[in-house]
Amino acid sequence: MNVANDRLSTALGAINVALMALSAPVSRHWFNRWGATAAELASTLPYTRAITIKAPPSAIWPWLVQLGQGRGGLYSYDGLENMLGCDIHSANTILPAYQKLQVGDEILFGPAAKKFPGQLVLAIQPERAILMCGLNPASRQPETSATWVFVLEPQPNGTTRLLVRGRNAYAPGLANHLLWHLVEPVAFVMERRMLRGIKQRAERSQTHS
Repeated sequence: MNVANDRLSTALGAINVALMALSAPVSRHWFNRWGATAAELASTLPYTRAITIKAPPSAIWPWLVQLGQGRGGLYSYDGLENMLGCDIHSANTILPAYQKLQVGDEILFGPAAKKFPGQLVLAIQPERAILMCGLNPASRQPETSATWVFVLEPQPNGTTRLLVRGRNAYAPGLANHLLWHLVEPVAFVMERRMLRGIKQRAERSQTHS
């Protein structure tokens, strides 16, 4: 991506964040279920968001396992993330060095030295699912009250549903309630961009294979 396109992407991302934050009182139900079907929402482990990708799980999996700062990036609005010092650079190619994701690996959202939060890999089912939990930025200890799971569901027509479920249990109280309602729309904008980024990359690599 060239500098002009990067700046445009960052500006559009900022506009999206602002719009979602302002409309959150009426759009929260929609963005917390973006892309998910009625069946997916009613499943045993209901999914938060989903997208259809015109590629098999084998073509999507390499992009998932290299997620993270200092790895393949987050495929979202790098410019917005880097304004916060995240030092994210989303890859447009599969990186062989980051294809062996293991339980216990850390998926960071920014440099560990700057105590950015991240995720700890709890379980992996190759070409099927990755389960992560929160990682305390100070102690680097797991926080199982926050979980993030990615699931690949192959479809009969050759496409794949990429399903994402995020959950975060916070202590009751007005301050936490208000804070989470501010965080949710921002998280939606960034995660939706990530899903679309994975879709774009996987479909492009499938076309060129």
